[in-house]
This record gives sequence, C-alpha cells and structure tokens, in this order.
Amino acid sequence: MRKTPIATACFYAAIAVATIWSLAPFLWQVITSLKTPEEVLSIPPKYWPERANFSSYVKIFSTRPFATYIANSLIVAFGTTFLCTALGSLAAYAFSRLKIPGGAWALNAILLIALFPPTLLVVPLKQLIQFSGLINNPLALVLSYTALNLPFAIWVLMTFFKTVPSDIEEAAQVDGFSRWGLLWKIIFPLSAPAVATTAILIFIFSWNEFLLALTFISKDSVRTVPVGIALLSGVTVYEVPWDQISAAVVVTTMPVVLMVLAFQRRIIEGLTAGAVKG
Repeated sequence: MRKTPIATACFYAAIAVATIWSLAPFLWQVITSLKTPEEVLSIPPKYWPERANFSSYVKIFSTRPFATYIANSLIVAFGTTFLCTALGSLAAYAFSRLKIPGGAWALNAILLIALFPPTLLVVPLKQLIQFSGLINNPLALVLSYTALNLPFAIWVLMTFFKTVPSDIEEAAQVDGFSRWGLLWKIIFPLSAPAVATTAILIFIFSWNEFLLALTFISKDSVRTVPVGIALLSGVTVYEVPWDQISAAVVVTTMPVVLMVLAFQRRIIEGLTAGAVKG
C-alpha cells in the first residue's frame, strides 16, 4: 500500500516524539552535571548553564572512591555475565537437543523461578550469604545475580538453539565431531547473536542492580556503582549534591549506552531470530 505524505510525516513525527521522550531524562542529567551547585538550586530554575562546569566530574573522583565503585561493578558484571552465559549455554543446549526425563517440568519450574521478584528473595539470600561467610564479598553478588539471571539465559538461548537445523549437527557428527566439539565449533558460532544479546542484557542488569548490592555489601571499598551513587552526600546530611549525582549517573551510563549502540545489530538479531525462524 502506497504511503501518503501525511502518513509519512506522522510516522516520522511519532518517532521524533518517542526519541525525545526517551532521551529527555538522560539529557537532563547531562545538563545538570554541567551546572554549578548554585545553578542547580536556583529559583526560578535555569535550564541551561551559563558555561559548562566540569567540577562535579572532578569531585566524584577526588572526594569519593568512585573509581573503586566502577572497578567493583565491572568485576561483578563481567563475572556474572561469564557464569550465566557459560552455564546457560550448556543447560539450554541440553534442553533443546537431549531427551531429558521431566525436561518440560524442569523448564516450567525455571520459568516460574524467573518470575519471582528479587525483593521476595532478599531475606533467604541474605541468610544464605551470611551462612557462607560471603558478606562484603563481590562473589556474593556474582552468585546471586547468576542465580537470578540463569533462567532468562536458558530460555533465550534454548529458543535460538532450537532454530539451528539438526542436519548440520548430524553432518558434523558424521565428520567425527564430538558433542563438545559440535557445541564449541558449530553451535556457538551459529548462535553468536543470541549469545551476545544474552550476555549484554545480563551485563546491564548486573551493572544497574541496587537492592542486593545494598543488602550484601556494607564496606565502602567493596560497594558497586548504584549504591555508591545513592550514598553520595554533601557537606551536611541535609545537602544533596545533585550536580555530582548527575555527573556520576552520566559517567556510569555512557559505557552501557555505547556498548548497546556498538552491538545494536547483534541485539536485534538475537531478540528476533527465534520469532522469525521458529
């Protein structure tokens, strides 16, 4: 059907409104981070700084161990992503190819666990972490995030593995590939979009998670970025340094935004491949 100029204009106008609506909160954080504390609290509010001020970016690194927070978040996020992707790939391949007794029940149970809100699991996880002696240890967050994200990884990867033709595996087995060789040299390369999508989404969840990080970590030297930002304070307890908070949000959001933009095509392929091929 041929599109009229009015329909085309409405389509692009809708895209522009959705884009502005989505980017406005982040742009406001960028603008606020470039203001002085007086401009942030001025009445009537100033929507633009008189000149760009980068002192808030300097303060978050000079007055707080913000570089340590970032390093802790990177350790937790990369550790969780690696564990979830490795364990999730093996489990998803087993569910998609092997005839496991009670496999359908196990998958339904995994899906049910994935629907549990994290707040429901805070108390039992806290007791388990205390019993294990992992309080104030990044490993506590890695294991907890892995447990929370593993059902998602299994379901996404299993859906994609089912789209890989079994003829390819049978031909590879005739050529002498073992089950491990088949998985490593055939299945994983063909499933790269789904594996990359799963890894990126798990990394973003682990990078942004706040509740468990606040519950399991109380030492400042082990805190992650979300908790570090929430605990930023001014000279007095009544002063909220909005300029520094905005600068911290920008610094910690930009790597995630750049990573998503860099792998945008892979993410779309991974999220849509199962629906298209299935």
